Amino acid sequence: MAYRIDADTCVGCGACAGVCPVSAISEGENGKYVIDEDTCIDCGACAGVCPVNAIAEA
Repeated sequence: MAYRIDADTCVGCGACAGVCPVSAISEGENGKYVIDEDTCIDCGACAGVCPVNAIAEA
């Protein structure tokens, strides 16, 4: 399982990218963030810091 960011909920704050230990999160279209599922190690750090709860296990 990997984590995914709901683009409709994401506010583009970048908090998730700042805590990802493997740099699996980057800014995508329209300033929304995306997770590279091949790089994600399922640690959940990103979900823990998201202020709008836009990140969940896929």
